[in-house]
Amino acid sequence: MDSRTDLAIETSGLVKVFGETRAVDGVDLAVRAGSVHGFLGPNGAGKTTTIRMLATLLRPSAGQARVFGHDVVREADSVRGRVSLTGQFASVDDDLSGAENLVMLARLLGHPRARARSRAEELLAAFDLTEAAGRPAKKYSGGMRRRLDIAASIIVPPDLLFLDEPTAGLDPHSRNHVWDIVRAIVAAGTTVLLTTQRLDEADELADQIAVIDRGKIIADGTAAELKASVGSSAVHVRLADPGRRPDAVRALGETLGVAVHTGSDPATLTAGVPVDTGSDGGERVARALAELARSGVALIDYTFGPPSLDEVFLALTGHRADDAVATGEEDAA
Repeated sequence: MDSRTDLAIETSGLVKVFGETRAVDGVDLAVRAGSVHGFLGPNGAGKTTTIRMLATLLRPSAGQARVFGHDVVREADSVRGRVSLTGQFASVDDDLSGAENLVMLARLLGHPRARARSRAEELLAAFDLTEAAGRPAKKYSGGMRRRLDIAASIIVPPDLLFLDEPTAGLDPHSRNHVWDIVRAIVAAGTTVLLTTQRLDEADELADQIAVIDRGKIIADGTAAELKASVGSSAVHVRLADPGRRPDAVRALGETLGVAVHTGSDPATLTAGVPVDTGSDGGERVARALAELARSGVALIDYTFGPPSLDEVFLALTGHRADDAVATGEEDAA
């Protein structure tokens, strides 16, 4: 670790402009070495553009950024020697086998032939790809390709690994496998900056979470701190008859005195619960449930407790994390 700082990443007023669009608009970020720092936001929020500046792939329009104390512009070579980037799309050669991909990259990174083969074998075993080692990468499943891509990123273990949407498009089993790999990488001493629009992923992996929206950091803290910042609990209800949703929205909204949020599932509703003085909001919820019963709205289930990160994002931004916004970030991809 650089003696000047115990931070892996430190940015101040970081800006990137594409034409008339400020894709990154004054980002201040501090990532502690040895941690997983979640970078949470929807598509187009500025996550990937920020990563590309930190990895020296884009020059900032304004502001400063340091990686282990090294300026990303003036000391770009020093930064590149300590970082690795796994983007949103697999960067392996489709026509080469998994083993051939890793051996080739190891050789390019300076390993002698024998060491390149042994390192490839180590990574294939660690990422549960040994049986597929001789198969062309184009015949791998999506989860296998992501694991191979991450393996390629750590042939020489970096001090800092940028993981950009590492589980995008993966099924739950493959996603959990990637999560285990991330934990193992961090346990071995690598710092991870994890960009994601998956709130459960940030909650599961990240020690700290920075929430970015429209190019600006709007909140930063642990998952518990972000949830507490909303200042309320949340009630979730599942309706027996989705056709009664308008009646349920009215009853909950009037009783709780808050906006009721509907999702893609027509049977579910969510509402924040204001906390009364000396109360956890439970009395309000009881009155709301009683009003639903009086209105003839039957429920299959309900829960009441701390808000999810999804609800935190909605409270902070007014929209959900999976709602893409236009910031010009696609121009940086």
